[in-house]
Amino acid sequence: MELRHLRYFVAVAEELNFTKAAQRMCTVQPSLSQQIKDLEQEVGVQLLIRSNRKVELTEEGKAFLKEALLSLEHAEKAIQDARKIANLNKDQLNIGFVPVAEMKIFPYIMPNIRAHFPEIKINFHSLTDANQFKALKKGDIDIAFTRYVDESSELEHVQIFSEPLALIVPKDSAIAAQRHISIKSFNQQDFIISDEIASPQLHKIITDFFKQSKLNVNVVQQSTNILLNVNLVGMGVGWSLVPAYVIPLLGDKIVVKNTIEPLPMIDLHASYRKGQKNEVIELILKILKEQFYMGFF
Repeated sequence: MELRHLRYFVAVAEELNFTKAAQRMCTVQPSLSQQIKDLEQEVGVQLLIRSNRKVELTEEGKAFLKEALLSLEHAEKAIQDARKIANLNKDQLNIGFVPVAEMKIFPYIMPNIRAHFPEIKINFHSLTDANQFKALKKGDIDIAFTRYVDESSELEHVQIFSEPLALIVPKDSAIAAQRHISIKSFNQQDFIISDEIASPQLHKIITDFFKQSKLNVNVVQQSTNILLNVNLVGMGVGWSLVPAYVIPLLGDKIVVKNTIEPLPMIDLHASYRKGQKNEVIELILKILKEQFYMGFF
């Protein structure tokens, strides 16, 4: 019996549908069915009742499912523990990040890391917030820079800073020459906003802001990266709300507009595994505390 047999069985037991379970496990249904048959043959009892209409667990299957889940949980923990130990024993640091860290964080921490740990190899991983948390828990990265925090008991985190959103509009738009505008002028305007999957926190902050301010805007494009927001505004597609760190990247076809009412803020956090804070991570946190002050300890 192999772990894959347990994973296939759990998928079928949870979905109670061979087609859905096969899709979930990225395999084909005949292969999945054969794996379950092989498992039942090895266990020596029937685990599932199959009919044209439905799939059910036998009593033996229910008992087996409980232990199978525990076995997979123990196996995953063993893998994570091994990876964590391996990462501690090698002279490298894996950093997960969202784009803001490239401009606001790395210029401060990288020279210091090179000065204090010249032999260490740094690997950078550009990932969404959710994927950073997964990688951090698995031991694939050592520190994550994210827009929100995962409150898991496995992780510790500190807030680095909070930055305002900025309104950017095409230079040839009707309001470009106005000094200050009210957010009421957002109504009925075409907007490019960040995609919910790619940037869930930014998406939530912006959509909540529109809703709370009772603004009715036309979302003409959901962008999967912040540079696309900028490029589409430059092409005259619409307006956009972007984090302030983006302002230095704007071209001459885009202007930043001040609003009478304040715009929302968005945070940046650093996260790491509890009990895994090594000398390099300690140095990173020290530098960030000195540079940004807020949110620490």
